[in-house]
Amino acid sequence: MAGQGSGGNVIAAICNVFFPGLGQLVQGRLLAALIFAVICVGGYALWWLVIPAVLAAIVQLWSIIDAAKYRSSD
Repeated sequence: MAGQGSGGNVIAAICNVFFPGLGQLVQGRLLAALIFAVICVGGYALWWLVIPAVLAAIVQLWSIIDAAKYRSSD
C-alpha cells in the first residue's frame, strides 16, 4: 500500500464497514484481521447483553480507522 489516504487504504476501510477485519486482510495483516473479526463477531453475537454489542461497534469503528491510517513498513 502507498500510505495513509491512498486508494488501497480507502478500499480497505470500506471493506471493514461490511465485515470487520476484511480491510486488514486486504492489506495483508492476518493477525490484526483475525483479532478484529473475532471481537466484533463475538460481540455482535451477544447483542442481547448490550455491552458486548456496544464494544463490538467501537472495535469495528477502530478497525475502519486502523485500515484507513495504515502505513506499511516497506
